[in-house]
Amino acid sequence: MPRQAHAAPAPPPATPLEAQIRAIVAAHDGVEGALLPVLHAVQAAFGYVPPDAEPIIAHALNLSRADVHGVVSFYHDFRSAPAGRRVVRICRAEACQAMGGAALAEAALARRGIGWNETTPDGALTVEPVYCLGLCACGPAAQVGERVVGRLDAARLDAMLGEPAP
Repeated sequence: MPRQAHAAPAPPPATPLEAQIRAIVAAHDGVEGALLPVLHAVQAAFGYVPPDAEPIIAHALNLSRADVHGVVSFYHDFRSAPAGRRVVRICRAEACQAMGGAALAEAALARRGIGWNETTPDGALTVEPVYCLGLCACGPAAQVGERVVGRLDAARLDAMLGEPAP
């Protein structure tokens, strides 16, 4: 009696995250240096780059997990956790700091009990540093959404942060 060949067991079905990440990677098939475009697409889809996506991306692009994680953690535009409902980017460049921006920002962060790149516990606000918004003559400056505001003082910054100062 001839032996029957046994087929390898089928891989378990992909999780929804895996399926979506694989689809994003597939959309960038043939793109040279696809890691950055893939990461931008993942962040556009999820609002951040989920840590569980990093090994999937690494495997699909034949990179190490360290390579992918290194890029995610190096570039400030990539988040590894969801951002708050409102994201405010405060300029940290020299011109804005010279106009009092550093003290203004630190005071606003301290009042809310968060640091740079952190989100308030209620998920309402994330504050991120940015290194020049192009309003050097009108510093200090910040951005919320597409709106950039110069000549900030405590009241204007608090309004951008979405709540009055305590």
